[in-house]
Amino acid sequence: MSEAEIRGWLIGRLPEGWFAGPPEVEIDGEEVLVIGKLAATLPAAGSGSEAGRVAGEGQLEQFREETREQRMRIAIDAERRFGRKLSWGASVDGERRLFTTLSIPVMTRLRLPERQVLDTLVEAGVARSRSEALAWCVRLVGKHQADWIQELRDALVKVGELRRRGPS
Repeated sequence: MSEAEIRGWLIGRLPEGWFAGPPEVEIDGEEVLVIGKLAATLPAAGSGSEAGRVAGEGQLEQFREETREQRMRIAIDAERRFGRKLSWGASVDGERRLFTTLSIPVMTRLRLPERQVLDTLVEAGVARSRSEALAWCVRLVGKHQADWIQELRDALVKVGELRRRGPS
């Protein structure tokens, strides 16, 4: 099933009024992550203020609790349909919280210099394990090279389109 079909199914399946606009949907081979933007309900708290931040946290927690059963039903249906786990998150006034996500083990082979980098991060207390240190490094690259990584993703989409149109 294509990413467009998955997005379309999800948008059609979400209850009206959950999110202020269409949700952000991120997809890979194992997981579909749905992150919806909630409308700020307490503008009097002051966007960007401490009161606004705390109000946003409360709103995220309330949404999480009130929608749990429906989100679980949608996730079960999505897993049957797509063969992938469905994870959830929401954002309000710049505050983003993931409610459920997968943590997938990834096999990698590292030489001594790369392992030493990970071990240094562990010894310095930046990470608790090599696995956590590697995840930290990946997040750092993603943060600082986001534009370049997006260009790569866009190029891969175009390559996929060309393959589909090519000879079979």
